[in-house]
Amino acid sequence: MSAPTTTELPVVVIGAGPVGLAAAAHLLERGLEPLVLEAGDRAGAAVAQWGHVRLFSPWEYDVDAAAARLLERTGWESPAADELPTGAELVENYLAPLAATPELAPRIRTGTRVVAVTRVGVDKTRGLGREGRPYLVRTVHEGAVVDLTARAVIDTSGTWGQRNPLGASGLPAVGESEADRWLVGPLPDVLGRDRARFAGRHTLVVGMGHSAANTLLALTRLQGQEPGTEISWAIRGRSPARLYGGGDSDGLPARGLLGSDLKAAVATGAITLHREVTITDLTPAGDQVIVRGTGRDQAPLELTVDAVAAATGFRPDLEMLREVRLDLDPGVESPSRLAPLIDPDFHSCGTVPPHGYRELTHPDDGFFLAGMKSYGRAPTFLLATGYEQVRSIAAALAGDTAAADDVQLHLPSTGVCSTDLGERVDAELGFATGTVHGRSGDEVEVPAPAASCCGGAPAEPESAQAGARS
Repeated sequence: MSAPTTTELPVVVIGAGPVGLAAAAHLLERGLEPLVLEAGDRAGAAVAQWGHVRLFSPWEYDVDAAAARLLERTGWESPAADELPTGAELVENYLAPLAATPELAPRIRTGTRVVAVTRVGVDKTRGLGREGRPYLVRTVHEGAVVDLTARAVIDTSGTWGQRNPLGASGLPAVGESEADRWLVGPLPDVLGRDRARFAGRHTLVVGMGHSAANTLLALTRLQGQEPGTEISWAIRGRSPARLYGGGDSDGLPARGLLGSDLKAAVATGAITLHREVTITDLTPAGDQVIVRGTGRDQAPLELTVDAVAAATGFRPDLEMLREVRLDLDPGVESPSRLAPLIDPDFHSCGTVPPHGYRELTHPDDGFFLAGMKSYGRAPTFLLATGYEQVRSIAAALAGDTAAADDVQLHLPSTGVCSTDLGERVDAELGFATGTVHGRSGDEVEVPAPAASCCGGAPAEPESAQAGARS
C-alpha cells in the first residue's frame, strides 16, 4: 500500500511554550505550515505557573531569532538585553505578543491536550510501509476527542507537571500520595500568593537544584518578616557545594549570587540543613505531616512540618508516545544520540556541545523531541539550546540539510553548572531538579538551571520591592 501524501499537511508542534513557539516561527520561515497544540488556556501557560521567579539568564538568551523577526514586524521592541525577566515578564513581554502575531495566532490551538501520537493506519508493531505515512495526533478539546493528521510532529511539551517522587530509588515514599495536601510544589509563591501557607510555620524543602534554592531564599526573606517561620532543607548528597556554585565566576551573575546567598543562610542557621537524606514515609499528624527517613550515617531522621516543597525534579511524560517508534537512552530517557552529549556524569549546562536534528532523530521519520523534554532526566537544558534545536529541525524538514547541519550554540560560561567528576553524589535535573543516574549508574551532583534557562530568585511582591535587588 502506498503511503498517503503529506506535503499539504501541517507540522504539529506540541506545546506553546518558548521552544514550541520558536519552532512554529522557524517552520513559517521555511515555508512549512505549523499547527501548535497547547493544553493550557494560553501560550506560556506552564511558565505562568512560576511567574514569580526571576530567570538567571538575561533577555539576550531568552528570545529566539526567528520569533524576534516575527515580533519586529508588529513594532515590538526587545527588552534590554542585560535585564533579567521573571517568568511572568517572559510571558507578558515575549510569549503573549509572539502568540498574538498575525502569523502565529491562527495556528495556535489552546485548551487542546495531546493524548496520543501514532502513524495513520499502522500501530507500533507494523514496519512495512510505515515510513512516509502521516502522523495521527489524538487530542482532547472541551471534552471531545479530535484526531488530527500531520506530516511531522515536534514534541516540545516539556516536563512540567511530571514531578519526581520524594522517595528514594525513583519511587514514591510510603504515604506520599496520602500526604498530597502538605505538598506545595517545587516553586510556591512564598512571598506572594502562597504566603499564608508558610508564615510562622515549618517548611521542609527537598532537593538541591535551583528551584530548591529559590524557595529556600524566599523562605529566609519571609522568616525576617514573620517570626516563628522555620526552614529545614534535605538533600540526598553529602555536600551542597555544587549548588553554592561559582559565585563571582559564574557567567550568569544572578545564578552565582543565588548560591552565595544560600550558603550564607545555612551558615547563619536561618536554614537547617540535613545531608544524605533518604525519605521513607510521610504520615499525617493533625494539621502537620511527619516526614521520616534516614540522614548521615543512616541515622534515623524525623521531622514534623507544616509543608513540604518537593523540588525533586521532573521526568518526561512518554505515555502519549507509546505508539511512536522512539530511540531513547535507557537511563537518561533522551534520544540515544543526544544522551552522551548531556550525560550528567560528564556535562553541565555550559559544556553541552551544539546539536540539532541528527541527534534528535528517531526511527519514526519526521518525529522529534525538542526542548526540555528532549533532555529526558538530564539536568543541563537551556532555552538557547532549545531554540537551536528547532531551527535545525525546521531546516531539515524543509530539505535544507546544509543549514540543518550548521548547528551553532553560544552559551554563557558557568561556575555553578559544573561537576567535579571525582565526586559522585546526587544529581539534579530539569526545571525543579532531582536525582538522576548517569550512564554509569552512579549518582552525580549537578545543580541544574531551570527549564526556562536558569530560574533565579523569586521576584518580591510590589509591596516589598524597596528592599529587593534586581
